[in-house]
Amino acid sequence: MDLYRHKIFSLTQRVCAQAPAEADDVFQETFLTAFKEIQKFRGASRLGTWLYRIASNLCWTRLRRRRRAVSLGGEEGLPPDLARGLLSPPDDPAETARQREIQRAVGEALARLPVDYRMVVALSDLRGLKNETIAGALSLSLSAVKSRLHRGRNMLKKQLKLHKP
Repeated sequence: MDLYRHKIFSLTQRVCAQAPAEADDVFQETFLTAFKEIQKFRGASRLGTWLYRIASNLCWTRLRRRRRAVSLGGEEGLPPDLARGLLSPPDDPAETARQREIQRAVGEALARLPVDYRMVVALSDLRGLKNETIAGALSLSLSAVKSRLHRGRNMLKKQLKLHKP
């Protein structure tokens, strides 16, 4: 758990961006599920890839449930500042403020992406995983990962171009 705690927590915070309370639950549930289902881990992939898959499945399940609740009159949460920690804080207060604004804008734009694209962008650009690893973790073809990554990045660019600092 110590080896993957930060990576899984970061992933759940970004993927479950529209439901911050869900992200904490998914983080905990990921490790509980892994502990209960460890006998099903065949070693065909890395343990981290298996944990990413569990976390992503749990996020998608909860987001689907949440969408149904919202469509039935539930309440829509606001996306948190997802990009915290992306940039290291500089010594200059003006630069710090500028970076915080960039982080906020990127976080909000990422939160608005459809979850299929958000997951691939978060794993690639924020976690630094290779496309092959992402494909394995999400049970997608390599071409599907590349396509979602390209489209997700284009969506982010469009949203960020509309952002006025």
